[in-house]
Amino acid sequence: MEAEAILAALIPSWSSVILLTFYLGYLAVAGFILPGRVVPGAILPDGTRLHYRCNGLVSLLMLLALLGTGFYMKWMSPTVIADKGVELLSTTFMFSLFVSLVLYAAGLKSCSQSSSLKAHATGNFIHDWWDIIAERLGFMLVFGDLVFIPFTFSIQGWWLLKNKVELTKVAAIANFLTFIIGYLVFRGANKQKHVFKKNPKAQIWGKPPKVIGGKLLASGYWGIARHCNYLGDLLLALSFSLPCGASSVIPYFYPIYLLILLIWRERRDEARCSQKYKEVWAEYCKMVPWRILPFVY
Repeated sequence: MEAEAILAALIPSWSSVILLTFYLGYLAVAGFILPGRVVPGAILPDGTRLHYRCNGLVSLLMLLALLGTGFYMKWMSPTVIADKGVELLSTTFMFSLFVSLVLYAAGLKSCSQSSSLKAHATGNFIHDWWDIIAERLGFMLVFGDLVFIPFTFSIQGWWLLKNKVELTKVAAIANFLTFIIGYLVFRGANKQKHVFKKNPKAQIWGKPPKVIGGKLLASGYWGIARHCNYLGDLLLALSFSLPCGASSVIPYFYPIYLLILLIWRERRDEARCSQKYKEVWAEYCKMVPWRILPFVY
């Protein structure tokens, strides 16, 4: 009976369609009208750039306020997402397929020579369907942002809804410390790199920075591991799963997936940096031998 219920829930309902429509509609309107700093995107092949309004935090706070009002006025249930999780998954999956096909068709018919609208058509359906328009707007981005990330990176929450887990005080404190350390490493490493790019002489942890070949920062977090920001990211992901306990590996999908992804990405980064910086990168590797986790990897 449980299998039959899951299969029945996989059929999109009108309520799930309406819920997804209102959510995407809100994002479109909020992204357009709410205040935020406009920043340039990546440089496109023709030298132009798309510009983006960075108002995600404001949009989130506004959404939470609207949801809180809706719950208080009893216009909607506070458990609406949990109640319609599988329905929303199937609805969003079908929507992402539809949008990807529309993008593919529009890209093939586009005659624009602007990099932002010119299709990257190779003749290979799978390749073109995944990435058809500038800045990788295709199936990978649509499916990843609408389906894969929201419904897999939140497995921990779904697990806790279905399973009763009791944490000891020691486990709760350890989880909290994992999150704090992960955040400090992730945020601190990226900030140090950002500050170094703006001012190569700015102090790192109260001392003048060590710079190799006048290009590579070897101070602070970047003097501990060559990709220390990845360590912070992994610790954050782990802290989201630790409250689920150790009874199953399922709620640990996110940190396990991220570990595989970041090791693969780190390998690509190493190859690219080795080719770009050559002997400077080799010297940096001698000074900082650890890739992500000191004394381990």
